[in-house]
Amino acid sequence: MDKLTLTTPVFINGKKVKELLYDASAITVGMFAEAEARKLRATSAKGGGFAGACEMDYSLHLYLGMMAVIAVNPEIDVTDLERVSGPDVMQLMRIGRNFITQRPEELSGESGLENSPETIPALSTSPSESSEKKS
Repeated sequence: MDKLTLTTPVFINGKKVKELLYDASAITVGMFAEAEARKLRATSAKGGGFAGACEMDYSLHLYLGMMAVIAVNPEIDVTDLERVSGPDVMQLMRIGRNFITQRPEELSGESGLENSPETIPALSTSPSESSEKKS
């Protein structure tokens, strides 16, 4: 879990909030889909909506950043986070961008091959075996 420190506090549930905890690794499939849907609603009427690749979709990154906050603060609503302004918008976007671009071992803190899954042997036969079967 990490902490986002806002340069401009935002009111959430009647309280002035300057710090938000977040955890990008807690984003679920449903949250990812909700981020995509909200991004489309926010950008489609403005001529946006389709970035072509999620790695380049900055509006999706923004909403994924919001989902990372909501994952550990379920009392916060997306509409609360849509009131974030100034450089804090970019901070939220970076959280979502990092979620999209990080390798799995970076998210979990693992590194190296010692924790990688075993290689599954090929199921096909070698060329010499297949020619023997035809004979």
